[in-house]
Amino acid sequence: MIVGLSEIPLITANRCYEMWSHKMGPVNRGKQRGLHQGLIFNGKPVAAVSAHHLIRERVGGVDMDLTRENTIELSRLCAERSGLCRIALRMWREFVFPYLEESHFKKEFPFAISYQDADLHNGDTYRFDGWKRIGFSRSGRDTRSGRPGRNKYVWLWERSRNV
Repeated sequence: MIVGLSEIPLITANRCYEMWSHKMGPVNRGKQRGLHQGLIFNGKPVAAVSAHHLIRERVGGVDMDLTRENTIELSRLCAERSGLCRIALRMWREFVFPYLEESHFKKEFPFAISYQDADLHNGDTYRFDGWKRIGFSRSGRDTRSGRPGRNKYVWLWERSRNV
């Protein structure tokens, strides 16, 4: 295999997020388990994607009823060079999201969301992949890291759109 999307351990995903300077840094969600994929080229990750249950009970800043029960969060997306995030996102959406009930989460989610930092990114990665921007929120200070809150756009993908 020259290139493909494979499950990777959290430690590998976090090394990638640190090496590629993801602004949120490595994933640190306490005991919450996630699912991590790497876009692998010639045996090494060139992009990484992580998905988790929502931290809060529901997605803030939106008019829809998106909860832990019906929504999965794409919590990290990062790559070693521009352009690869778009490929990793499309592969995650096409080949991982539709089959979560058969994998790590053992449950089908009708919705996937991702928060885009409104001050750092323009949202093109999600927009060009067909995600719908559905809201805006502001997070409070991160109690674990002490990082200040941030302005975020909320992007949505609906399972019914996966064909």
